Amino acid sequence: MFYKKFYIILLLILTSCSTIDSQTNKININSKNFVNKGFAIVYTDDLFELKKISKKLDNREMIVFQKNLKKGTIVRIKNILNDKTVLAKVGSRSEYPIFNNIVVTERISNEIGLDLDEPYVEVYEVIQNSTFIAKKAKMHDKEKEVANKAPVDSVNINDLNSNTEKEILPVKTKFKYIIKVADFYFKDTAQSMVNRILEETDEKNVKIQILSDTEYRVFLGPYMDIKSLQKGFNSINILQFENIEIIKK
Repeated sequence: MFYKKFYIILLLILTSCSTIDSQTNKININSKNFVNKGFAIVYTDDLFELKKISKKLDNREMIVFQKNLKKGTIVRIKNILNDKTVLAKVGSRSEYPIFNNIVVTERISNEIGLDLDEPYVEVYEVIQNSTFIAKKAKMHDKEKEVANKAPVDSVNINDLNSNTEKEILPVKTKFKYIIKVADFYFKDTAQSMVNRILEETDEKNVKIQILSDTEYRVFLGPYMDIKSLQKGFNSINILQFENIEIIKK
């Protein structure tokens, strides 16, 4: 009798942990989406010829290379500097510089207004069913069709001699980044990670940031230019951390 009751309770717990939310179309509400902030690299045939990127991409496509995600995964790519986003699909497995968190096509770069001097993006794994993605794509196509068919009601002729407002250009922010290694619940654990980095790499610019009473961040930096940032990133690559992030300060 005891074992029967225990089995029923266990079954109820497991069932409650795997419910599907039909309102949001999420397949698994308990799964953790992959998220990473870092610097994208825009594909060119020259990079392929130089073997910086091991496979070709069609620059007209919405396909990306991302080494942490499997082929066919839908990702949202966000240009953090201007908040423009786009959906794309992960292509075949490809090798590319370890400093970069994603390879994007020229089309994707143009759609999100990527600054090639500071291509800072967030890669976010979209865990939703194919019906939801198909609906989004269909809505996008319809919106474009409506926009193309929209009539022109009138034509305004502006007086070039009059005082007109100048176009407001985006403000160029100062280049300042840190490399986030990991967040920990305990300060002692965070200190152990700092000690490991100091002992096993040439990197000395390692610190702990106290985020709360139960959250301690180990990071490198800050870095004021992309060359030093890349050097710091590459220096800890030998430790093979799973999901290093680059964060703008």
